[in-house]
Amino acid sequence: MPVELYWRIGTHGDQPSLRRRTPTRGDWAPLAPGNLAPGVRDDHSYLEHMGDVARATEGAGFAGGLLPSFPNTDDPWAAAAALGRETSTYRFMIAFQPGFLHPVQAARMTATLQRATGGRVVYNVISGGGGPAQLWWGDKVDHDDRYARTSEFLDVLRGVWSGSPYSFEGRFYRVEGARLPSALLGQPFPEIYFSGSSPAAIEAAGRHADYYLSWLEPFHALAEKFAQVREHSVTPPKFAVRLDVLARPTEEEAWAEIEEGWSNGSVPADATGDSIGWQRSRSFVAGPVNGPRDLEVTPNVWGGFHLLRGGPAFGLVGSYAQVAARLDELIELGVDSFVLAGVPHLEEAYRVGENVIPLVKGLS
Repeated sequence: MPVELYWRIGTHGDQPSLRRRTPTRGDWAPLAPGNLAPGVRDDHSYLEHMGDVARATEGAGFAGGLLPSFPNTDDPWAAAAALGRETSTYRFMIAFQPGFLHPVQAARMTATLQRATGGRVVYNVISGGGGPAQLWWGDKVDHDDRYARTSEFLDVLRGVWSGSPYSFEGRFYRVEGARLPSALLGQPFPEIYFSGSSPAAIEAAGRHADYYLSWLEPFHALAEKFAQVREHSVTPPKFAVRLDVLARPTEEEAWAEIEEGWSNGSVPADATGDSIGWQRSRSFVAGPVNGPRDLEVTPNVWGGFHLLRGGPAFGLVGSYAQVAARLDELIELGVDSFVLAGVPHLEEAYRVGENVIPLVKGLS
């Protein structure tokens, strides 16, 4: 199967670069001198900007876009419903935590979206990183139990999707005779991208995932993680990697962007919670950090993105050719799908689509 490419669509505003961190696009920030459009007109909403990103990446050959979900974002289900009419074949990878939806309702919502979009819904199932963000949702379930709950959720959702009256009684869910309305039967079940780095997550992913989705890590660590997933998988797994890309015509230009962002200070605070993936990402950097290049763990693999914007630490920095070569190395490692990202979302989508993707040999 060909390697698939997704692009992250910001559901929470957009910053103009890694050098300037204030969200400045659309109705997520006040209109001010230097802000990026949209936002100049009162009738131009941020959803229209998300549509611009979706259309741009669809035209550049991306299979679809990831719609993130955090306490400070638009809702990805509602956004996918609106953006479905802005595109033709583009898939919407909806990030969600199963604990905040009942699986019967999730089945009905998904089947409705599948019918409305022609089967373009993809799941990014996340079980939450704990800490204050988890409590914002009113969720006090501990780490390993969140993955047990996710497994039950997906069991029930598949059972309801089957078409026959379905009953289930478990630790977290109980249903009796649940089924989809007849008009929604027969829709394709979404592909599942499953995230998580703990043993509990890997075990659950082995049962449910079409794609095991990991943040980027040093390549040797990714290979070890993929081997663990294979050990727990019911069927041969496929692998996906979520990573930021900062690519420029030359390596010097790319690192100049990082250097300028680094010199601006205002480093975000570390995330809190019980995310094993986050703890792993911090473990790969040893020794004192006196400058951004100290976080380059292997050529072009940089562990400091979290210091310039919220999100995972690791991404790729380099020339167009260097970044393409690293993507090819990941494909050789067994990666079947990428979720790429960059800020600003629209401009970097064009840059990566036009200058990096054509150089990736593993995509041809």
